Amino acid sequence: MPDMDPETTHTEPAVDEEASLFSTMDLLLFSVIVGFVVYWFMSRKKPEPIPEFKKLDTPTPTTRETSFIEKMKKTGKNIIVFYGSQTGTAEEFANRLSKDAQRYGMKGMVADPEEYSMGELSRLSEITNSLAIFCMATYGEGDPTDNAQDFYDWLQENDDEDLSGLNYTVFGLGNKTYEHYNAMGKYVDKRLEQLGATRIFDLGMGDDDGNLEEDFVSWREQFWPAVCEHFGVEASGDESSIRQYELKEHTDINMNKVYTGEIGRLKSFEVQKPPFDSKNPFLAPVTVNRKLNKAGDRHLMHLELDITGSKIRYESGDHVAVFPTNDSALVNKLGQILGVDLDVVISLNNLDEESNKKHPFPCPTTYRTALTHYLDITHPPRTNVLYELAQYASDPKDQENMRKMASSSPEGKALYQSWVLDASRNILAILEDMPSLRPPVDHLCELLPRLQARYYSIASSSKVHPNSIHICAVVVEYETKTGRTNKGVATNWLKNKLVTDNGHKSTVPMYIRKSQFRLPFKSTNPVIMVGPGTGIAPFMGFIQERGWLKQQGKEVGETVLYFGCRHKNEDYIYQEELEGSEKNGVLTKLNVAFSRDQDHKVYVQHLLTKNKEHVWKLIHTDNAHIYICGDARNMAKDVQTAFYEIAEQVGGMTRTQAVDYVKKLMTKGRYSQDVWS
Repeated sequence: MPDMDPETTHTEPAVDEEASLFSTMDLLLFSVIVGFVVYWFMSRKKPEPIPEFKKLDTPTPTTRETSFIEKMKKTGKNIIVFYGSQTGTAEEFANRLSKDAQRYGMKGMVADPEEYSMGELSRLSEITNSLAIFCMATYGEGDPTDNAQDFYDWLQENDDEDLSGLNYTVFGLGNKTYEHYNAMGKYVDKRLEQLGATRIFDLGMGDDDGNLEEDFVSWREQFWPAVCEHFGVEASGDESSIRQYELKEHTDINMNKVYTGEIGRLKSFEVQKPPFDSKNPFLAPVTVNRKLNKAGDRHLMHLELDITGSKIRYESGDHVAVFPTNDSALVNKLGQILGVDLDVVISLNNLDEESNKKHPFPCPTTYRTALTHYLDITHPPRTNVLYELAQYASDPKDQENMRKMASSSPEGKALYQSWVLDASRNILAILEDMPSLRPPVDHLCELLPRLQARYYSIASSSKVHPNSIHICAVVVEYETKTGRTNKGVATNWLKNKLVTDNGHKSTVPMYIRKSQFRLPFKSTNPVIMVGPGTGIAPFMGFIQERGWLKQQGKEVGETVLYFGCRHKNEDYIYQEELEGSEKNGVLTKLNVAFSRDQDHKVYVQHLLTKNKEHVWKLIHTDNAHIYICGDARNMAKDVQTAFYEIAEQVGGMTRTQAVDYVKKLMTKGRYSQDVWS
């Protein structure tokens, strides 16, 4: 036994050692297996956010989303109103026409052509008494608006499309000061007819240089009787106000779910994600904000926006779009006059549950945010707003006048023109001057148009400033006939964008809109740039780019600038930069017209004709490209006339030949305009 015990006791440690060794190996093996499993599991999990991201940003198209025919059938609609809109006016007119349909015993829906398959137009005949209305704005040099580009391409590419069952009408929105007046409206009207569609009422054309609202109202007054006659229906005579949205007040809501000015995605201003566009603007810090003019009563300014890290790319000639906000003083006055708590959280929900447009602006939000970020409170309201608000005037005389202004009678049109438009009365001024009118703030918010982005020609070149976008603008401020001071929304907002504001960086929500205003592909082509005042903006970018090309050792053709301002010692903006560019040979010729520094006015067109031989040589012999930027109403026309005169006087042409010559330059892309009215 004693011999056995030591043996037993001796062998026990050996067994313990074996057991200990085994468990260590087990643990090691187990760790390896667990590590492999974790690695395998984690590597499998990694791709998961990708489909999730796709699901959020690029939803798989469904029949409900792209088929307006199925939606019309499902909701019993027989009228569809498509809009091509850049500034919101065409969309506003489309909404009004859709609302009208109800008064004529029909049911309308508004549609953005970008959201639907326009190839379905041929199927509209499947719906009884169906009609497609197109409210089409023309943008830039006869171009379609961004949201109508795909529709325009589809119309151009589909020659074999049979639209023989389609009833349609078109209302175009344009501006007569532009070369291609209402080009998009005219094209859609003509093209639909070519493809076999039936025009049931004549093309309407609104002129924003005249009175766009009056043009629309006059057309609409004749349009609906024609529709009734075509379909054999009678107007219901119901002229009462029709609400499109219902109010919901949120008394207990997580404020993280409330919009505070974002254009698209909630919290998109806190967590910025590219790509940046009209629905997802980039918050660009302001790095420079300086006054350009030395004297005078105007304020011309130069701003620089930092786009570092945004992945935003731009080219000389592009436009930067900025989303301004309304003056808080105006917003507060509206709140006071209507007696409302502006910080109540609300939603305006579409009564038509099938509509793609669930709210008139991002909801839920507060009245203050809506009136500050989302609604246009500074433009004179259109006649439909006056008509809808008339019911809230307690004085019968006020009611009568508001309804009269919304009518198509000559007396009503004249009253609207004088009392609203000529007097530049915005909604606040109307409420102040009509004490009996006190509408519910939610109905007012439903009726007011959306506050739109403002576009500025970029005053820099990305070759020289890849991480910075420059803006050149003049602050708009004027006194109205009622003695009020009206201020331009965007320019006054930009003016107050100090580089640092109470220790914080000022930011501007922005995105880039591509342009056709481009330097010649060949750097050896001469360029003639004509841009008085802030029309110089894109040419600052052009000059920077031509200078950069020279630095790269490229051969660069003549670079000639015609700039104009009032006084040399007052508003000769960018004087140092321009004279420096001429001195170093980037600008081969700097011509400046100081319009008010002598007894007779001298403008850029006068300098062009003064240098007619040189100008004609550059155009006719050297293949120069001509660029004009600035005022469309007067300057652009006068400059174009100057080119006609040069072609006549130096080129020996008749006026008809000169006009054709300039038109051919435009067709070839050698005569480009970036103008506004």
